[in-house]
Amino acid sequence: MAEENNEEIVQTEEEDFSETFETETVALHPEKEFDELLRTHRSAKSGLLGGLMSLEKGYSKVTFQTTNEMSIDELGLVHSGFIFASADYAAATAVNEENTVIIGSRVSFLAPAKVGDLIEFEAKAKFEDSRKREISVVGKINDIKIFDGLFHAVVLDKHIFKVKIKNVDRKY
Repeated sequence: MAEENNEEIVQTEEEDFSETFETETVALHPEKEFDELLRTHRSAKSGLLGGLMSLEKGYSKVTFQTTNEMSIDELGLVHSGFIFASADYAAATAVNEENTVIIGSRVSFLAPAKVGDLIEFEAKAKFEDSRKREISVVGKINDIKIFDGLFHAVVLDKHIFKVKIKNVDRKY
């Protein structure tokens, strides 16, 4: 004889994050602490790219607070472009050379981020003795890996806008 299942199914309403979070961006890092050490991306805005928490040779840690402005829907899903930009910043700061330019990447978004999440990026650069660098970047929310990327950078002798590129006819 089969037992009756008396469990009641409870349907929950979807959460609406649209009015939950303030629109102000809070700086999460001691900006002045790295002023003397940081050699690249010195004018980066922490509200757009994240805050530099740790900086060592070939290594950086960046925290990125997601905000309501980054949301693409009423449930608070953060657009992946914001996450990528912060990971890109972490990669560049891990190289930490004055004229560092990210020239390529291969990334995976492993889980979504929502408004209010704090994402921590750790970046590790390889090949310090070469102009070309490879940087591994991992992003986590509460120790859950949500982003994995491999970035490629080049360190130029001067600013990219001042580099003369052969066989390029630019008209502005």
